[in-house]
Amino acid sequence: MPVITSKHFRWIEVENYAEMSRLAAAIFEQQLLEKPDSVLGLATGGSPVGFYEALVKQFQQGGFTFKDAQSFNLDEYVGISPIDSTSYHSYMERHLFSHIDLPLESRNLPDGMAENIPAECDHYEQAIVQSGGIDLQLLGIGVNGHIGFNEPGTSFQSKTHVVELADETREENAKYFSSKEDVPKHAITMGISTIMKAKKIVLLAFGEHKLEAIKRLRFEGISEDFPASILKEHPHVTVLYGK
Repeated sequence: MPVITSKHFRWIEVENYAEMSRLAAAIFEQQLLEKPDSVLGLATGGSPVGFYEALVKQFQQGGFTFKDAQSFNLDEYVGISPIDSTSYHSYMERHLFSHIDLPLESRNLPDGMAENIPAECDHYEQAIVQSGGIDLQLLGIGVNGHIGFNEPGTSFQSKTHVVELADETREENAKYFSSKEDVPKHAITMGISTIMKAKKIVLLAFGEHKLEAIKRLRFEGISEDFPASILKEHPHVTVLYGK
């Protein structure tokens, strides 16, 4: 398991998906052991599924608890009901919340059904601030370099906001819907500056289709054309990656 540490990044190349998931879960377990009232930033999609399975397994074995923690998810689709199976509310319930002791009132996701979406974005941003800020943020990376749903061209100064999803992002997420046409065109997402305020970040990337994005993150400069590149400015990032 090669570990390469640069000024801001700890790069860990894993042998397989299960190893990546276990290592990420161990980082979150350690966070909760050291600071039981941690504010956790959570992600959805394909990459974190194994991470949640490993985290639940570790929780069930005892030794740590979520009862004093809070969580904030990165994003949610606009116009999808929380009880819809394709919503990120449902995803989190399936993969994590129904298996752990995190209090209901401590689980935070954007409300994609809010009557006033811009006001919901402001409310969500303020809730993160009032929590004291995110201690440990989980991220994936899109093939176009998006983090959260911050597509190429998103300002590095952005806070929680509404985004129009890029065509390639909707194509990538179509596997979770009946067809690409059913993938919502808009989502609420934490902004890039919101993500960058997290004290520590863990980024997961696994599979041949993510290798180009990881290569660009590692070797290219910082540009809003590749949103994840701003992570080079963060003081504490662990990248778990493999194919």
